[in-house]
Amino acid sequence: MIDDLAEVLFVEPAELAADTDLADLGLDSLRLTTLVERWRDAGARIGFAELAEEPVLGAWFTRLGL
Repeated sequence: MIDDLAEVLFVEPAELAADTDLADLGLDSLRLTTLVERWRDAGARIGFAELAEEPVLGAWFTRLGL
């Protein structure tokens, strides 16, 4: 998950912390859609709206059960 996120945001995984506001790093709807598709293909049960609601990494961990 972290590697996918870092890749679409063009940052190093080490730059991402639980309190990271992903919108501040350039997360937009297209990138979020890309992530949701990847994670669904890998078996995650998550939707775009759930993640867009609170684009903070720690909140995503909770929603994804990580």
